[in-house]
Amino acid sequence: MTTSTKREGFVEVSGGKVWYRIAGEGNGVPLLTLHGGPGAGHDYLEPLEGLGDERPVVFYDQLGCGKSDIPDDERLWRVERFVEEVSAVRKALGLERVHLLGQSWGGMLAIEYALTRPAGVVSLVLANTTASIEEFASEARRLIAELPADAAETIERCEAKGTTDSPEYQAATMAFYQRHVCRLAEWPDCVMRTLAIIAASPVYGYMNGPSEFTITGTLKGWERRGRLGEISVPTLIVAARHDEMGSCWETLQRGIAGSKVAMFENSSHMPHVEEPEAFFPAVRDFLRLAESA
Repeated sequence: MTTSTKREGFVEVSGGKVWYRIAGEGNGVPLLTLHGGPGAGHDYLEPLEGLGDERPVVFYDQLGCGKSDIPDDERLWRVERFVEEVSAVRKALGLERVHLLGQSWGGMLAIEYALTRPAGVVSLVLANTTASIEEFASEARRLIAELPADAAETIERCEAKGTTDSPEYQAATMAFYQRHVCRLAEWPDCVMRTLAIIAASPVYGYMNGPSEFTITGTLKGWERRGRLGEISVPTLIVAARHDEMGSCWETLQRGIAGSKVAMFENSSHMPHVEEPEAFFPAVRDFLRLAESA
């Protein structure tokens, strides 16, 4: 089976249908992208179409967000079901050989999927992610303490009182996001669309919590640091100096034998939009090398 010739459509998965789109006309091994959130949708990853001159780039909205079905069933929002979803998308689209790029939560999902030892995965790109929610939360708390005092105090107070839906909490978290999620003075349309998609999805609040750095959902306790040594495919770790993930990339590098790191000095959580002039050559070269090995 070869990569689907249909450029857009839906795939049946457990719980409903997920929307996909294939961009690019290149002949290289396809790149399957796993978006963050959970529940963020593919939109903010759209700049990755820039890799489509050498290979098909496959986007899909995970169940529960974006153009995919949004069923009213909290039992579906489990890590294991999202892993099964990756397999279903690959099978339906004929992605026998594939590069896998997971960003943020998508990187966590990519780790989980890789640990099932699937055939045909040529490489992994783990972008701005972690192998441990506990480690991420610790790094985020360190960065919150470095915010202006009023923003840090507001975050701590609202979380203690349970008023994380208040305007002052939202304003304080935005101060964090502007430092550690996207440092551009004006956020691009693809990122703004993603914010709306997250707000409309039930998945983020159920699995994550009220903000990027407050983990109260089913991801709380997620831990894979001790299993990173089981990942044997070529792996590129995308890191950024101001990322909300802090030093989580170091744990990934130590744990995955032979992994490479691409560090972006002027980015936070989205170097593909913050520093595209550096991001794309680094990822492009890695993919070329991995599939020629």
